[in-house]
Amino acid sequence: MDVLRWAGFVMGLVIVLMAGSSVVRTLIVPRSLQSFLSRSIARYTAAAFAFLARRFDSYEARDRVLAYQAPGFLLCLLSAWLLLFLIGFALMLWPFVRDLSQGFLESGSSLFTLGFASTHETAPTLLHFASAATGLVVVALLVGYLPTLYAAFNRRETVVTMLQSRAGAPAWGPELLLRYQNVDLVHQLPTLYTEWERWAADVAESHTNYPVLIFFRSPHPLRSWILGLLAVMDSAALYLAFCPKTAPTEARLCLRMGFLALRDVATFLEIGYDPDPLPDDPIDLTFEEFAAGIQRFIDIGFPVERSPQEAWPHFRGWRVNYESVAYRIADVVSAPPGPWSGTRSNLPGMEIIPQRPANRTPEDSGTQAREKGAGVGH
Repeated sequence: MDVLRWAGFVMGLVIVLMAGSSVVRTLIVPRSLQSFLSRSIARYTAAAFAFLARRFDSYEARDRVLAYQAPGFLLCLLSAWLLLFLIGFALMLWPFVRDLSQGFLESGSSLFTLGFASTHETAPTLLHFASAATGLVVVALLVGYLPTLYAAFNRRETVVTMLQSRAGAPAWGPELLLRYQNVDLVHQLPTLYTEWERWAADVAESHTNYPVLIFFRSPHPLRSWILGLLAVMDSAALYLAFCPKTAPTEARLCLRMGFLALRDVATFLEIGYDPDPLPDDPIDLTFEEFAAGIQRFIDIGFPVERSPQEAWPHFRGWRVNYESVAYRIADVVSAPPGPWSGTRSNLPGMEIIPQRPANRTPEDSGTQAREKGAGVGH
């Protein structure tokens, strides 16, 4: 019996060390060092919420369900850590108490700092102190972790929200160029690309150090961080493809930082990609889809220097660096099914086209205003 108790002590020590390693790798070390435990919980949490979301038909209803996925993961992870520490310290107390049930009683009493049950001997007292300290530290670390998460989330979403009036919702690259041309702001695109280059660097750092941010959804169902980045990168690639003489250098820098950020996130999600694709490698976007999309901003007078046929190889040469990665990430996080953003495995055949707001003027009558407002969208 003593051998069994001490074998339990060793097993409990292993469990405590494993759970402690998971806490350190997830909450303390500023790198994407996820443990087997956190990855497993993330996988099962994602599967459970995907199953629940499929019970609804509309995208908005599914989005409301999926909004709880990331918080649900954090709660499950905290519960798993506490449960493992409870089991581990109970097993370590087993050789010093009456039976294993007493070990669980004293472990829980110490871990949750209740202090109503203890064995007054040196060895179990030391274990009680260790258990109590562990419970406090784990909860304190997670509480301190949340402000960091929400600060990064707010930085991300502020810029994504600003993009809605510039690129629609869901965000789309051609729509961004169209709206900038429509209000005579093309000369400000370099500023936009500089802002999004910095934003992409922030996302690359925060979303790999705190990967749960990848699954935090925007407050608006049709906004998404991955679609926002894809739209800005597409607009930069279109600008460079159609206007090689006048396109700003900032567009190149934004593209470069953008696909590096996507690849960092893809590496964490274990999404494979070609690190050095050839410019003429195939992409999923067809020339027909490309031509239909770019006609929108060409029709309103965007100053192009190449025809669609001439620009297509250059645009494809840029997009091959990020398209497959962006599509896979958009599918993993169930982003809104916007144009030029790939298919969603749980939303087959669905695509939401951003609608341009109506341009009403004081001269419009009530009836005319309503007619013009019929197309009001995002």
